[in-house]
Amino acid sequence: MSDIRYGGQVYQASLGENVLDVLIRNKVNVPYSCRKGVCMSCISRLDEGRPSPQSQDNLKTTLIEQNYFLACKATVTGNMTIAAPDDATLYSRARVKSIEKLSGEVTRLVLQPATPLYYHAGQYVTLRRPDGLARSYSLASVPFLDTALEFHIRHMPDGLMSNWIAKDLKEGDTLDFQGPTGNCFYVSDDPHKPILLIGTGTGLAPLFGILRDALFSGHKGDIRLYHGSRLDVGLYLKKRLFEIADQYRNFWYQPCVSSGVAPSECKSGRAADLALEDLEDLSGWSVYLCGDPGMVKDTQRKAYLAGAATRDIHSDAFEYRNMRENKSDPYPNDRRKR
Repeated sequence: MSDIRYGGQVYQASLGENVLDVLIRNKVNVPYSCRKGVCMSCISRLDEGRPSPQSQDNLKTTLIEQNYFLACKATVTGNMTIAAPDDATLYSRARVKSIEKLSGEVTRLVLQPATPLYYHAGQYVTLRRPDGLARSYSLASVPFLDTALEFHIRHMPDGLMSNWIAKDLKEGDTLDFQGPTGNCFYVSDDPHKPILLIGTGTGLAPLFGILRDALFSGHKGDIRLYHGSRLDVGLYLKKRLFEIADQYRNFWYQPCVSSGVAPSECKSGRAADLALEDLEDLSGWSVYLCGDPGMVKDTQRKAYLAGAATRDIHSDAFEYRNMRENKSDPYPNDRRKR
């Protein structure tokens, strides 16, 4: 057995046990959300002990050097003394520059950071409201094209953060943010390589940034974007994307509707299925998959079987919270990006 010290208390744990599970089991009020190392909500500092390697995946070098780790990805390696994170180290501040509806379900949020943020288009950041609730959202902006940070946030009926953003957040308000994080971004090593982008819902947000990044960088290869929604109303950037397609000869956009009657410019069916029907051989393609986790996981496998190399398949799945978590969880029914 090992001792886990947190907040002045000592808890017993077995070697190899998940650190977050130990804290939750002992009813420690520690923030967490996705439990998959994505949302960064459970980031903590280790004052004594050794972090397991996977618990520091995707953290900035500066945070690793200060012994920060993700409790949900950490295993007990011996006696450990854990401290809550230092907000000044983790979070920066941004002002709400604008907020508007892109559709009945999607809000466009634009934040102006107090200091410039270096990031890759397609990465995500964690936003935190004043009461401490934090959720992660993908960036739709491009650093060298946009001076502010843009997000496309789908309003979910039970989403604590998305409800608050859609109904209560106002222009001029401030938010704290942490990041950027994520490996789903445009790689410019071969400008002639064809690119396939597949997204569902607001999975379009990071793809919109990746697309503009590639085009502005002078990408020469074909770029195909399949965006899927259950109904046509969910294709919230359709007009803008058709305008981009008219402007760039190597970009092709296909909106997809999986339910109901599809308008003439749309295809009926799921975006991933339609893309793989059109492109049976993905050898030599870069593939980007964003949105529903089921679609992302299934299409990763199918893209590989269609010839895409593992290193060329990039993904950003919008992880859901576990709906069956402990009832003491203060943030039930919310998702990483909703």
